[in-house]
Amino acid sequence: MRTLRIGLCQINTTVGDIEGNTKKILDYIAKGKKKGADLLVFPEMAVTGYPPEDLLLMPKFIEANLKAVKTIAKATTSVTVILGFVNKEGDIFNSAALLHHGKMIDVYSKIYLPNYGVFDEDRYFQSGKENFIFILHSTPIGLSICEDLWYPGDPVRTQALYGGAELIINISSSPYHAGKSTFREKMISTRASDNLAMVAYCNLVGGQDELVFDGGSLIIDQRGELIVRGKQFEEDLIFADLDMESVFRMRLHDPRIRREKQGEEEKGLRKIELPGQDHSNRQKTPLPRRDSKPLDRLAEIYAALVLGTGDYIRKNGFQKVLVGLSGGIDSALTAAIAVDALGKKGVVGVTMPSQFSSRGSIEDSEFLAKNLGIRLIQIPIIEIFQAYLKTLSSSFKGARPDVTEENIQARIRGNILMALSNKFGWLVLTTGNKSEMSVGYCTLYGDMAGGYAVLKDVPKTLVYELAKFRNKKEGKPLIPKNVLAKAPSAELRPNQKDEDSLPPYSVLDPILQAYVEEDKGVEEITKMGFRENMIKEVIQMVDRNEYKRRQSPPGVKITHRALGKDRRLPVTNKYRNF
Repeated sequence: MRTLRIGLCQINTTVGDIEGNTKKILDYIAKGKKKGADLLVFPEMAVTGYPPEDLLLMPKFIEANLKAVKTIAKATTSVTVILGFVNKEGDIFNSAALLHHGKMIDVYSKIYLPNYGVFDEDRYFQSGKENFIFILHSTPIGLSICEDLWYPGDPVRTQALYGGAELIINISSSPYHAGKSTFREKMISTRASDNLAMVAYCNLVGGQDELVFDGGSLIIDQRGELIVRGKQFEEDLIFADLDMESVFRMRLHDPRIRREKQGEEEKGLRKIELPGQDHSNRQKTPLPRRDSKPLDRLAEIYAALVLGTGDYIRKNGFQKVLVGLSGGIDSALTAAIAVDALGKKGVVGVTMPSQFSSRGSIEDSEFLAKNLGIRLIQIPIIEIFQAYLKTLSSSFKGARPDVTEENIQARIRGNILMALSNKFGWLVLTTGNKSEMSVGYCTLYGDMAGGYAVLKDVPKTLVYELAKFRNKKEGKPLIPKNVLAKAPSAELRPNQKDEDSLPPYSVLDPILQAYVEEDKGVEEITKMGFRENMIKEVIQMVDRNEYKRRQSPPGVKITHRALGKDRRLPVTNKYRNF
């Protein structure tokens, strides 16, 4: 039986840490060798981390990455490795190195460069032109990079149906959003069955600024059925023994490959026979069975938030974070995610009551901190607020109190958080959610002050779902029941409620999803059952608060279209969508 032992090295890289990434790659190669792997696969741009953005405009960075590939190649004396890196041949390319017997045998460069959403690869890379397959242990293997597989035709079609590739390797750095893993698995299954080839898909894992890479690497057989799935949101080394004869047997019953070869002209597909192969099917220790089921919707989103937050903190050199606890649901969920990402010793809570803070909110913050096991600091702001009012009294003379006084309180709290951050080196996590950020229900230099916005892409209604999910996972109300039950309030004036200024979140969030994420206009949203006046009011709030969002910290992307790199509107903008 002609078998191939493959290992997918689903690693968590750090952008720019070429030395650290190289060490990790070498460690995984050593692990793969011990398991008797014939072929080891690493993610897209594993050497540099993804996306390196304008680091790619620095020649020394590119040279350091090329030097690292030479170092890694020396470790491939008894195993074949596919490795993502930046190649330089007149221009630069997003490429995959074919490493074998201590050398770089050849290079495949990505053909389809994504230039939408969070991607701007056309800014940096030249598109690849050449296509090839390589022969390893009598098995023809095709190679592609991320986006190349999303297209139903070439390069994969030529590799499989014309060149006879029985296995397609796809190295990827595919960022997460809710629901994407299911769609991606269906797409890969379709490519496998359409091309009568196994597909081995190796995806990056880890957080990089706003992006989270979910891993979930896959091997799909020629029928489109799952062979093995990697873990989600954590590093993994996924092995499988592939029965390559099964592909050949199935192809005997399908005429497409014969017709492809007979009916099409020469496509310039190169075939590389790897030198110095040991064709003896040496005995290997059987692999243990593994069962990595996909996470459900809420577990997946929560894991993305934890990984994205934790990696941002650790990769930027912070040891502790600071969370302002208001007694509300947003700060409670933010603190819970931070504890899951860093451990309770890595999180400090601060409660900053004013004369408008209810006793219940203060007690809820204390209860939450106790449940999470985190240190809680209390710094009242009443005297500071009175000092501000006294200082401004002559300037404000004759003007009635309004949102200005409310914002002063938020900015006092932001100032206190940043002072603690400055003094002790703690990163401030802001607690605003996507609903608030969309409509500008937040204060510049106040509750927006901080280094990372954990819930920036989480709508308010989803905040409640995630809090309930976390409590269910804990088996008890980690986030106090009263926090879940109380009406949302900024508590900046007597008896204040969010619904004094905003539609109910159950109404607001669907309108925001339709407008912000789906680009629907007033007429289309009206057909969803919402009042036209309310829709226009929400759209106006979204449009006029772009300037605030431009000044907000980065946060984890978990929806199809996040605020920030996904949605780039001009601040100075007279267009109105109605």
